Amino acid sequence: MTQIPNYVPGHGLLKGKSVLITAAAGAGIGYAAAQRAAEEGCRALMISDVHEKRLAEAVERLKADTGLEAVFGQLADVTDEAQVQALIAAAEDKLSGTDVLINNAGLGGSKTVVEMTDEEWHKVLDVTLTGTFRMSRAMLRTMQARGRGGVIVNNASVLGWRAQKEQAHYAAAKAGVMALTRCSALEAAEFGVRINAVAPSIAFHDFLKKSAPAELLQQLASREAFGRAAEVWEVANVMMFLASDYSSYLTGEVISTSSQHA
Repeated sequence: MTQIPNYVPGHGLLKGKSVLITAAAGAGIGYAAAQRAAEEGCRALMISDVHEKRLAEAVERLKADTGLEAVFGQLADVTDEAQVQALIAAAEDKLSGTDVLINNAGLGGSKTVVEMTDEEWHKVLDVTLTGTFRMSRAMLRTMQARGRGGVIVNNASVLGWRAQKEQAHYAAAKAGVMALTRCSALEAAEFGVRINAVAPSIAFHDFLKKSAPAELLQQLASREAFGRAAEVWEVANVMMFLASDYSSYLTGEVISTSSQHA
């Protein structure tokens, strides 16, 4: 296993931009993206989540750790259209217009196809795929009407390309996120809005460790070229690139953040 690299300091990639991130409370990729956005110089940041206490704690932690005072939290469930609309409106108000949306909300689980119920299938797709659609639709309407462009970054998964047992619902949802990214990007391009996605393989964080057996997680991590899982901030770094002007000619693309070799 190769050594985990040193944490990369910010380089002002998002200087002057405002950022909205869904499902960003806690210790996962969403929170890492929020921290990186602040470290990359964003002028204002809003994070959403469905857990009120965790959300409030995340806002205060971001302020303390990054020094950015313009950090706001908004409760939101991406499966509820009214809450999605309220989130977009709150972000437009608090951020004085949203420049970057990172669609991070997703839901996983492990179940074979023959054992999976309709409810389990629909729940994963509603959060992971349809939630991303709802947020993108609402944000695109706002960005297009405003007329100053913008960026949307979606969180997909390598399971949108690869097969894994007991992951049919999650893989189908993430493959859908990839297709949504490509198609919506073509529609958004004429308005100067770019839409891309990252596709992580495995990044260890507390939520993941609670959702899958440790033996399976270690097995998956061992398949990576570096012999380890990604750090959540390594995935967030790719999100920052896609959110920044360094990727100004990139749209409709899905960037793998996996080093898997087998």
